Amino acid sequence: MLELQSIVNFLIYLVVTVPLVGLGIVLFTLTTPYNEFKLIREGGELSDPVKVQAARAAAYDLGGKIIGQAAVLASAVYHSLGLVDLIIWGLLGIAFQIVIFYIFELLTPFKVVAEIPKGNVSVGLFSFCLSLASGLLMASLISY
Repeated sequence: MLELQSIVNFLIYLVVTVPLVGLGIVLFTLTTPYNEFKLIREGGELSDPVKVQAARAAAYDLGGKIIGQAAVLASAVYHSLGLVDLIIWGLLGIAFQIVIFYIFELLTPFKVVAEIPKGNVSVGLFSFCLSLASGLLMASLISY
């Protein structure tokens, strides 16, 4: 049977982690020269295949960052010594997701920030995989 303290802890950690994911989304979108949400919204214009593909590429790219951040936060919740510890790990996860994206940008023979708005879904999907993998690795590095 659930104890009241377990429910209170759940709610407290939920109130901390959801805004951290939101902050991550805001920072992820501010660090790219294109507007992910605009690209995604415009993807509904089925008469323009480039917009449809750009929306898909942006959704993959941003979605991978969100899932990677969620993995870091899930591990931080499990391993954290308290809320401050959780917040620090969450902020580090956001920062490293951004750093990894730009390392990816530097190391590839193409410009990720140019390819996604052009509708290169392969780049968006590759970025998704990189964000997910880096989030999982960062999550596994969090320990006591």
